[in-house]
Amino acid sequence: MKQFIISLAIILIFSGISMATEQRIISGTVSDESGAPLPGVTVMVQNTSRGTLTDIKGYYSIRVTPKDKKLVFSFIGMETEKVRISEANTINVKMTNAQVNCEEVVVIGYGSQDRAMITGALSMQKSTFFSPSVVNDNFDWNTENYSTIHENGFKNVRVNPLSTFSIDVDNASYSNVRRYLNSGNLPPVDAIRIEEMINYFSYDYPEPQGEHPFSVSTEVSACPWNSENYLMHIGLKGKSFDKTELPPSNLVFLFDVSGSMNSPQKLPLLKRAFKMLVNELRPNDRVAIVVYAGAAGKVLDSTPGNQKTKILSALEKLNAGGSTAGGAGIKLAYKIAEENFIEGGNNRIILATDGDFNVGVSSTSEMERLVEQKRENGVFISVLGFGSGNIKDDKMETIADKGNGNYAYIDNIQEARKVFVSEFGGTLFTIAKDVKFQLEFNPKQVKAYRLVGYENRLLNDEDFNDDKKDAGEIGAGHMVTALYEIVPTGAGGDAPAVDPLKYQTNNTISGKTGNELLTIKLRYKKPDEHESRLLELPVENNLKEETSDDYRFSAAVASFGMLLRKSEFAGNTTIDSVVKLAEGAKGADKEGYRSEFIRLVKTVDELELVAEEK
Repeated sequence: MKQFIISLAIILIFSGISMATEQRIISGTVSDESGAPLPGVTVMVQNTSRGTLTDIKGYYSIRVTPKDKKLVFSFIGMETEKVRISEANTINVKMTNAQVNCEEVVVIGYGSQDRAMITGALSMQKSTFFSPSVVNDNFDWNTENYSTIHENGFKNVRVNPLSTFSIDVDNASYSNVRRYLNSGNLPPVDAIRIEEMINYFSYDYPEPQGEHPFSVSTEVSACPWNSENYLMHIGLKGKSFDKTELPPSNLVFLFDVSGSMNSPQKLPLLKRAFKMLVNELRPNDRVAIVVYAGAAGKVLDSTPGNQKTKILSALEKLNAGGSTAGGAGIKLAYKIAEENFIEGGNNRIILATDGDFNVGVSSTSEMERLVEQKRENGVFISVLGFGSGNIKDDKMETIADKGNGNYAYIDNIQEARKVFVSEFGGTLFTIAKDVKFQLEFNPKQVKAYRLVGYENRLLNDEDFNDDKKDAGEIGAGHMVTALYEIVPTGAGGDAPAVDPLKYQTNNTISGKTGNELLTIKLRYKKPDEHESRLLELPVENNLKEETSDDYRFSAAVASFGMLLRKSEFAGNTTIDSVVKLAEGAKGADKEGYRSEFIRLVKTVDELELVAEEK
C-alpha cells in the first residue's frame, strides 16, 4: 500500500509538471475598424478570472491552458469579440463600434436633450456613434465642475513690462480632454487648460548643471499660427535621480470609496492603478491606507514597502458605497502621515477620488485652508481624478495646488502606468517648491506679448519677491514648458493701450539692453527651506530658422488647444496645420504619446467636432 501511494504521488507530480509545460502564451494586437491600435482593451480567458489589457500600441499577451476555449475582447463603445483559441500563438482582433439608437436622444457635453430641440442634428450615420463614457458614467446626470478660464490677451510692454506666473506641472487637463474626445464629445471650454496639455508631453531638455536643481532652455522663431509674430518656447527640466537615490517615502493612500466611485472607470481602475505604485515601492518606503465614504477609517497601518502582499490584500478588499466625507478623510490622512513622519524623507498623501465631497468639510475654500495649514508641517498632498459625470476638477486642482502636490487625471490603465511608473520620481519627489517665473520684456525689441495658458497661475508682479506667496512645485525629472507669443517692435497694428497717466510719466527706456529680447528670472525654494533663490537668464533676439522637434510639437499642442477653445488668438490654425506640424515633430516618441496625440487630432477631424472657417 505504501508503495502504491508513493507511485501515485510521483504520477501526480509529473502530470502537474506536464500540464504546466502545456501552458502557452498567446499574443497579438487589437485595432479598430480603421486599423488604428486600441489601448485599454480588456482581454479575458472566458469563464476565468485571468485577463490583461492592451498597451498603448494595442498589444497584449496572455497565458492560456489546454482547457481554455475562448478569449473575450471587450472595450466600452465596441462590440465584444469572442475568439476561439486555436493552435496559433498569435491572435489579432479588429473591433467594431457598437451601434445604439440615437434617434430620440443626442448626447452632448453637459447632458442630454431631445433630438428635436437641437438644430443641425447629427446625420443618421453620425447618430449611431457610441460614446464610451456616456454609457459607463451616464452623462444624463453630469455635474462636472471646472474653474472659469479667461484666456490671456496681449499686453503692451510699455504699460506691462513684467509677466509673472507660477509654474504648473499638472497634466490632468490633457487626459481629461482625451477622455471627452475619445467618447465623441467636445470637452467643456474650461476643461481645456492649454499649459497642462503642453506639459503632458516629455521634451528633450538638458539635465541641470551646477547649483540649481533645474535647467532653463529657450528657443525663439516665427509663430506658426501668425507669421508676423514670434513664438518663444521656454523649457524647465528638473534634475533626474535613479530610484535608488531618492529619499524614503512615508505615503498615505487616501481613497474615496463612496457610492459615486461605484463605476468600472473609478474604484476598479483605482485599485489596478495603485497596484502599479505598490510594485514600485522599496523596503525603506512605507504606506498606510485611509478610506472615506459616510465616515473615514484606516484600513492599513503604515507598512514597509517590501510587505507588498499585505498592502495589496488591503487594496483588493476595498468596495464602494455611501456618501462622501472627504474632509474627514483628509484630516485622518494628515494625522497618520504626521505620526509616521520621516525627517528628510518624502512625506505625502495621495488622494484618489472623483472629487465629489458632500459631507463634512466640503467647500473648496474650506479644503484650501485645511491643506494650506498642513503643508507647513512638511506633508504634501497629490490628487488623482477618476471617472466622469461628476468630476470636481476645480476642487481637486485646488487641493493639489495648495497642498504642494500635483494633479493628474487617470482615464485608463496606460495613464496610471505613466503617472506611477514612467514618471515615478516626478510624481512623488519634490526637488523645488514655490517656483515662480518673471519675464521682463525689452520695449526696444517687443511691442506686446501674450502668455499661452497659465491663466489660473498668474501672479502679481510684486509676488515674485514675496517668499510668503505660494507657487508651484517641480519633481525629480519633471519638465515645465511655457510659450509666449510676441509682437515685435515695428510690427503692424496697435498694442493694447491705456490713457496717459496724470501724475507720472512713462519710465525712461534703458540704452544698455543691446539685442536682448527679454530677461527671464526664476525664484524657487528647496523643499525644506523658507528663503528663495534667484536664477536669471537674458534671451537674445535671435530667431531660429531651423527649430527643434520640441518647439514645433509644443506649438502644435498649443494650437490644437486654442482650436478646441475656439480662441480668438488661434490665427490661421486648422486641423490640417496641427496634424502637419505635429507629424513633422514626432521625434523618437519612445512611449507613443505624440503618435496618440496625432490620432486624437485626426479623430476630431473625422467626427467633425470642430467647425473650421472655409
